[in-house]
Amino acid sequence: MERKQFAKNLEKRTREFAVKIIYLSTQLPNSPEGIAVRNQITRFGTYIGANYREANRSRSRADFKNKIKICESEASETQYWLEVIVDTGWITWDKMKKEYDECSELLAIFTSIGKNK
Repeated sequence: MERKQFAKNLEKRTREFAVKIIYLSTQLPNSPEGIAVRNQITRFGTYIGANYREANRSRSRADFKNKIKICESEASETQYWLEVIVDTGWITWDKMKKEYDECSELLAIFTSIGKNK
């Protein structure tokens, strides 16, 4: 796949992931703890795509690589919060598996891009 098309597809994929994370966050309880986790998962889950979009508009190779590393970090932190949500019992693994798997794939993609650039 051509580099531009890959980037465009990945931008769309990360945006779709952000929407899924926002939807998932609405299922968390309105307790102080639930709200705290909702803020975290929403922040990290949506920043992946925002930072990837910025990476594609970076001014230098070093800037690109730095933004990709941020995407990698955001994906890892999103994965952490997904695990916390399951561990608390707020959402079952079965209901979250698709989001977790997508997050794992995004993490692998950004890890690979970061190593190759």
